[in-house]
Amino acid sequence: MKFPDAYDKLRNWSTKLAHMGSAMALLHWDQSTQIPKNGMRGRADVIASLAGIRHGMATDPEIGNLLDIVTASPLTDDNLTPEAINIREWRRGYDRMCKIPQALAHELAHVSAEGQFVWQNARPDNDWGRFKPYLQRLLSLKQQEAECIGYVGEAYDALLDIYELDLTTARIEPIFRKLAPALADLTQRISSSMPRRNTEVEYGKYPIPDQRAFALMVAKEIGYDLDSGRLDASAHPFTTGIGPGDVRITTRYSEDYFNEGFFAVIHEAGHAIYHQGLPLEYWGTPFCSPASLGVNESQSRMWENFVARSAGFWKFFYPFAQEKFSALKDIGESRFLFSINKVNPSLIRVEADEVTYNLHVLFRFELELALMRGNLMIDDLPEAWNSKMDDYLGLRPRTYAEGVLQDVHWSGGAFGYFPTYTLGNIYAAQLIFKAEKDLGSLEERFAAGDYKSLLAWLRTHIHQQGRRYAPSDLILKITGEKLNADYLIRYLTSKYKALYEL
Repeated sequence: MKFPDAYDKLRNWSTKLAHMGSAMALLHWDQSTQIPKNGMRGRADVIASLAGIRHGMATDPEIGNLLDIVTASPLTDDNLTPEAINIREWRRGYDRMCKIPQALAHELAHVSAEGQFVWQNARPDNDWGRFKPYLQRLLSLKQQEAECIGYVGEAYDALLDIYELDLTTARIEPIFRKLAPALADLTQRISSSMPRRNTEVEYGKYPIPDQRAFALMVAKEIGYDLDSGRLDASAHPFTTGIGPGDVRITTRYSEDYFNEGFFAVIHEAGHAIYHQGLPLEYWGTPFCSPASLGVNESQSRMWENFVARSAGFWKFFYPFAQEKFSALKDIGESRFLFSINKVNPSLIRVEADEVTYNLHVLFRFELELALMRGNLMIDDLPEAWNSKMDDYLGLRPRTYAEGVLQDVHWSGGAFGYFPTYTLGNIYAAQLIFKAEKDLGSLEERFAAGDYKSLLAWLRTHIHQQGRRYAPSDLILKITGEKLNADYLIRYLTSKYKALYEL
């Protein structure tokens, strides 16, 4: 077979896999937002069956033969063309999938689907005992998956590589060791300072319909295309790309707490904006994919924190917020800005401030490592969680819901995911520094309502690049430096030194 024909067959195969993925994504979205309680067991069976079919398609021996043809063809002469990128990623994904037995893929999908539903009900009921057997089974399955895939360093590396290409524990640990003491020191300095004003302005009544309308207005203004997306409520905020023209986000609201719903919407809109800006003419192929979960996270954290918690942002949007919410009528802009940026170590990661957020991630990373290494048993996880939280944040959860049950990730088998959150923050700080060098003062642009300039910069340098570069190469190409946590440390220190007059 000639290589153009082989490539066309592979692209058709890839598109069909993407269609299957779209169907499964829609089922997962429905599971988190709409499904009746009694529909869950049947839904888990459907998802598992589709996962089995998809695994069979993904590991078809004919695909290996086609990949051999195109890999040795002129299509790979320039390794940065969409065709060469697709071939590279098809080969990588095919080789990985072929190492995972179909029975294991089927069981992982089934237990993950059931586990997520059980978690959704166990968390509000504070019922660790109900969720624990699912987590035990998921951990065992992920350990089996890691052994099937293989690794050079340790089993956790096989799972990290799913989310962040070529990332290893040995590469992460030095970065996190540098970050942890800097954040702990800044947190301590802030805690020891005297707040210079009353900051309790976010507590009031914020009607949920008004929260939704305001958040959607802002999300649209910064670039989320609502004709190609929608906003729903779920137990844990998430973004899902169903297909071209359909990238959905969710949030969860509290009538008494503005930050929870609003900043989750902006965070998820950041993910969605990235997906909507990918090279969609290549949809269905690897090229039309985010560079990595960490780079993906950099976009959500950038819009949520570096943009939406900035003074310039609220100089533009605060009059709209005061018009929408009576609780803010008599609250000055500077006082409101301080309130949404105040540092207050808290139990819940998704509600954490910028300074302490990464401390949540760092101790979850340590717990995952211990679980995968067999140094920590599931039975001992709640107490280990509480001890780590005490060590990092000086807090101890009073309930399982505030502690080990608070995150959705493990219920879906997403071991290796947590580090991408902190990597995303590090990427975001380094990228925003470069964007400001190229564009001039971003604060001034935000205050004038100009969000298109930053969006256009991100479209050019990140979104439209798809998966052309590995994340480490992408950051190096854009900024001229390797991944560097100093930018995040510098950003947080400068911002909070000014806010708290340290």
